[in-house]
Amino acid sequence: MDVRAFVEELLDALAGTGLFERVAVQTEGPVANGYASIHEDRFLRFYFNEVSGTMAFALIEAQQRIWGLDFDNRRGWHVHPIENPTDHVAVDPTTVTEIIARLHDLLLR
Repeated sequence: MDVRAFVEELLDALAGTGLFERVAVQTEGPVANGYASIHEDRFLRFYFNEVSGTMAFALIEAQQRIWGLDFDNRRGWHVHPIENPTDHVAVDPTTVTEIIARLHDLLLR
């Protein structure tokens, strides 16, 4: 996946939820990062590096990660569960669309 494909899939998935007030994306070379606001104290932070394949999504509330789903070359695909966001629980490979769907379901609980 390249930066353009990541951003396109991400924006489509976020728009499909109807939950996000504002999205800011910055790209520079092989990297995309930014956030999607849910409300003033809660937002999704995201990061993608086309070269390393690193992908990271973190739900932030009161300046703390309360959930996340990431891929890196050291740990592979893993989730930081809402019950204990410091844990790293292995998960199957996941698309951007699937990550946003999981977040959507979590937020509607």
